[in-house]
Amino acid sequence: MVMMTGSLAVRGTVVWLTPQQGGRVSGPPEPDYDYDYTATAYLPPRGAEDGQAGIALRRFAPGAWRTAAEGILVPGKGNRAQQVIPGCIVVITEGVRPVGLLTVEEVNALAADGTPVVTPLPTAATPVDTTPPQQGPAETPYRHSTAAARWTSKHASDDAPPQAASV
Repeated sequence: MVMMTGSLAVRGTVVWLTPQQGGRVSGPPEPDYDYDYTATAYLPPRGAEDGQAGIALRRFAPGAWRTAAEGILVPGKGNRAQQVIPGCIVVITEGVRPVGLLTVEEVNALAADGTPVVTPLPTAATPVDTTPPQQGPAETPYRHSTAAARWTSKHASDDAPPQAASV
């Protein structure tokens, strides 16, 4: 799960809308070796008016109505963070008119240099903790934010030893 507060690399399947569905009159875009297809997009439940983002797609089949694709999502200025997870739908627009739907299958935050930040999966060399979890208060799930990598803070409480809970 990634919160889109900065650019994200995405991979998935795009379905282009037909002209009868309100999509592109010229049909699916023709990818070019040197250029990516760029457009605007939004993630429902937001719309083109309140959740617009930029999208650049590449590596999709020319003229195909349904094809695998990969790209970059860039949030619009002033838009609040949006949750991007595998299975979510990105509506691709030209202006405010929907022309395609991208079903996200993989999402990665992008580092400042534009390279994907990939969390490695455990391997045989990496020990996996198989002990059952301790019963205790439920923790909220961790939400990665690319914005968190941009700011660091140092506070005196960061160096303070942990205090025992009083009963």
